[in-house]
Amino acid sequence: MASLQTKPREWFKPDPKQPRKFYDEDEGNRLGDDMLARGVLVPLLARPEGNHGIIIDGWRRWMAACKKGIVELPVIIIEKGQTEMEVRGIQIATAIHRADLTGFEKWMACKELLSLNPDWQLADLAKFLHLGAPTITKLMSPSKGSKAWQEALANGQVGIGDCYAAAGLPEAEQAALLTMKLSGASRDDLAQAGRKHRNGSKPSIKLTRVKCILPSSGVSIIASGAELSLDDFIESLSEAQKEARKARDNGGDIKSFQAVLKAKNKNRTE
Repeated sequence: MASLQTKPREWFKPDPKQPRKFYDEDEGNRLGDDMLARGVLVPLLARPEGNHGIIIDGWRRWMAACKKGIVELPVIIIEKGQTEMEVRGIQIATAIHRADLTGFEKWMACKELLSLNPDWQLADLAKFLHLGAPTITKLMSPSKGSKAWQEALANGQVGIGDCYAAAGLPEAEQAALLTMKLSGASRDDLAQAGRKHRNGSKPSIKLTRVKCILPSSGVSIIASGAELSLDDFIESLSEAQKEARKARDNGGDIKSFQAVLKAKNKNRTE
């Protein structure tokens, strides 16, 4: 069973396969100062190996402790006998939910999980990480991008959402979108350009009102607007989902959610 212990700093060893690849010195200094002032409030996670512990989660905390001279660190030590896949699964699943992990690091972590499980589909990855299928599709979109897009993601010049807008297009068209992005285009501009490239000369069917009845629940979803395409409908649903989750996390209900969106739209049109 896992146990919470306190170990000397020298007991810990970094894992060369960890998902996080970058260490920000300024952020590390701020983290170390906070740890000195308040203590190490979040234990590290490690697996025993000989006389040491390999860090599964908490590499930044350990680095900050080394730089600030913190002698001991709390750690949750997981049980022995777990497979490499189980250990990597714990490490990647823990890291992938951290907001400060870069898009490049999340993509690489997802790629590794898929390589460790060659029979997995994206749906299996989504289930393992407890993420929605659309989120996983976006996280894996750099795999369908050109080398230039992947390098731009690694350098922090573009985000996962930007990669998603360009994913799967011919290389010349991906290059055009990358030039747009590096020239200051917004993500919405990029998404619109990507849709235009995908549609090409094919006429896009548009409606002023879309009504869908979900087969799983019988719930009706209605969207109306000027010339809605399928892509417009998808993006509208995505935006509505984000706003609904934000309202729920802030303690709101369905009625207040509706009122908030109504107020936001009124402000936008004034």
